[in-house]
Amino acid sequence: MDHTTLALIELGAVFLLLGVLGRVAQRVGMSPIPLYLVGGLFFGEGGVVGLGDIGQFTHLASEIGVVLLLLLLGLEYSAAELVGGMKRSWPAGVVDIVANAAPGAVVALLLGWGPIGAVVLGGVTYISSSGIIAKVLGDLGRLGNRETPVVLSILVFEDLAMALYLPILTAVLGGVSLVGGLTAVGISLLVISVVLVIAIKYGRFVSAIVDSDDREVFLLRVFGSALLVAGLAQALQVSAAVGAFLLGIAISGSTAENATRLLEPLRDLFVAAFFVVFGLNTDPASIPPVLVWAVVLAVVTTVTKIGTGWWAARRSGVGRLGRARAGAALVARGEFSIVIAGLAVSAGAVEGELAALATAYVLLMAILGPTAARVVEPVARRLQPRRATSGV
Repeated sequence: MDHTTLALIELGAVFLLLGVLGRVAQRVGMSPIPLYLVGGLFFGEGGVVGLGDIGQFTHLASEIGVVLLLLLLGLEYSAAELVGGMKRSWPAGVVDIVANAAPGAVVALLLGWGPIGAVVLGGVTYISSSGIIAKVLGDLGRLGNRETPVVLSILVFEDLAMALYLPILTAVLGGVSLVGGLTAVGISLLVISVVLVIAIKYGRFVSAIVDSDDREVFLLRVFGSALLVAGLAQALQVSAAVGAFLLGIAISGSTAENATRLLEPLRDLFVAAFFVVFGLNTDPASIPPVLVWAVVLAVVTTVTKIGTGWWAARRSGVGRLGRARAGAALVARGEFSIVIAGLAVSAGAVEGELAALATAYVLLMAILGPTAARVVEPVARRLQPRRATSGV
């Protein structure tokens, strides 16, 4: 059997399995991310079935998945919304960073993974999954709740924090000098500032460049622009993901809405490939030794995220039940955590066990997060006094 034929068979088997797993996730009401990771473990090194002929394609597909993930995330926000959200949520955002990055960093140091491991694992435990959270809030009918703007403002702050964190992480993983690292951060801050100014004042012109009444032309313009900007950002050591995120911010109005509808199926396809590739690169045998640490991190960071949401909602005058809902909504980790771990593994700058720990942690949190969001309200209602249920 020739190489192309075997590659087509393997790709078909992988995507078919992902479709089955996605359907299973829908039936049980959970995020498909844990099942995609399990699918990667199934096909990867040490898994049940090994794949050897599609490595280059899956690697490139996973990179495109990250670009599309960040592009569509940027399309959800206007520059004005980002700036406004930053002003409203920065105190809660700072508490969020300290409370949720610290557990990962401490565990990395305890395991002897050094400062680089601490930077990576701190990012993994810090960032919530905006994709999972948005879906859960929609499914539960809570988008109009009083606490939801608090949750969304924290997610906006986290997204902006990622725009700064990813270039720093790239510099750290690349082993650049202190001067080189500061230069990368400076370039990142400059690029972000320039893009926000352009998006606020001239966003309509950026939208006009990529817009088209023809769906095919529109898709080619937006997708091509995303890859081009991501590549240029990578060349400037700003991070391809951040470049795509900033492009999404610069596109506004109906153009952003149309681009989101058009690109969502592509994003879902390539992001699924990204999770599979991460699973492919993780040996299932490496997970049991770090499983206890994954459980410890899951318990601790569930408590710290709930505490963060509770405190932020309290600052906004939300009642006790709303505070509990806000905290539970933030628990889920997912795509960003794997992106961070994937960057570290690709750079070869961290221990292989870190990938296993990140995989186990995300598997736990992607399941625990939606579960916590669903059960927090009935539990909180049973625990709180009857008189405290008013005004929430």
